[in-house]
Amino acid sequence: MRFLATADWQLGMTAGFLEPEARPRFAQARFDVLQRITRLAAEREAQFVVVCGDVFETNQLDRSVIARTFEALRDSTVPIYLLPGNHDPLDSASIYDSEEFAGRRPEHVHVIRDSTPVAVAADVELIGAPWFSKRPDADLVAAACAGLVPPASGVTRVVAAHGAVATLNPDATDPATIDDAALSTLLASGLVHVAVLGDRHATTEVASGIWYPGTPEVTARRETDPGNVLVIDVDPHADLAQRVQVERVHVGAWRFETIAETLQDLDDLARLSARLEQISNKARTAVWLTLQGTLSTSSRARLDALIDEFGDLFALVKIWESHSDLVVRPDGSDFSDLHLTGFASAALAELIGRADDPSADPSSADEAGGRGGGGETAVGEADGDGDSESDSEFDRAVEAALNAAGGHEADEEPASGARAAQDALSLLYRLTGGAR
Repeated sequence: MRFLATADWQLGMTAGFLEPEARPRFAQARFDVLQRITRLAAEREAQFVVVCGDVFETNQLDRSVIARTFEALRDSTVPIYLLPGNHDPLDSASIYDSEEFAGRRPEHVHVIRDSTPVAVAADVELIGAPWFSKRPDADLVAAACAGLVPPASGVTRVVAAHGAVATLNPDATDPATIDDAALSTLLASGLVHVAVLGDRHATTEVASGIWYPGTPEVTARRETDPGNVLVIDVDPHADLAQRVQVERVHVGAWRFETIAETLQDLDDLARLSARLEQISNKARTAVWLTLQGTLSTSSRARLDALIDEFGDLFALVKIWESHSDLVVRPDGSDFSDLHLTGFASAALAELIGRADDPSADPSSADEAGGRGGGGETAVGEADGDGDSESDSEFDRAVEAALNAAGGHEADEEPASGARAAQDALSLLYRLTGGAR
């Protein structure tokens, strides 16, 4: 008997961490992969497809997500079984009970609503363990399999569930943890022939006959080996070691990459640029950079320009700040051709001093430019009526740099005073004509 196992489609995922123009591509890819899955099922002559939980990102989705889901599944030639998981449980607000879902669901798409054995075919029995809330208070697999009697001769019994197994769950106190040792005992006894699970987005073999297929399209940068579905062959008459044969088939189009580099000079930047250039399918690739080292202000400005340039090609290119330790040390030549005097020179010197001071308070970068709480700058006031046009442009560049340095990503810690000043200097260098 052959079937396809998949999980964690998370249709409707918004991926707010991507660049805005890349988000629609990412959302569409999650529908496109469904067609590749159904075509694969037909090509491999699978008897059915089972989706082990988290079909949808949430129970509260626009009806267009349901419409696009069923449009993608419309041409499937095999039955598809959907298991509610923690993202889309069978609670009072379940998406599976909505009018849109009921009205559009094709006949070959089925929802596993309880643990009653489902006769997929004369020789196949499917036992599901759907979620009824986001926080179950018990092992749903153990409950679904309680009281099982041996299957009829020649019948293959498949368990489909969702959740973390005990050997991989960092939270040992979670009552919903799946007891995979007990599940292995069921497999060894022949009460169950194979178990497929959702929740873990990386394709993983837990034990003989117990698999996580993983998500068919990557969802996070920490995932290992995502983007697969499993083609599973089961011989119920074979012993446990030979009973289940699994082929992982890559169907995903997106990649999330982490690139680590140590940067000291322009040669290192050229190496980083070459690595980014060599990546294929840039429009469907997100890259997080983990960077170490020390750069001059001009080199850091060149790095920022490089990230901007590749950002036009990739779905995302950004420095993973919490995993990076990149220091900017201004050198004597970075701003020497600006020939600054008066307040402009003093403000630049203040920023350079802050950039070199690891003990600087995070608010000191604002104070260096005289920026008030209302967003007004004291730069123009200090220079008086005799400002040259270039001085005014520099003043605006200082203000823009300070404003930018004061912000930080929502998932990052606020920048230190030194880091904020380093960022301000890098931006200032670019705004005044550097890194061109």
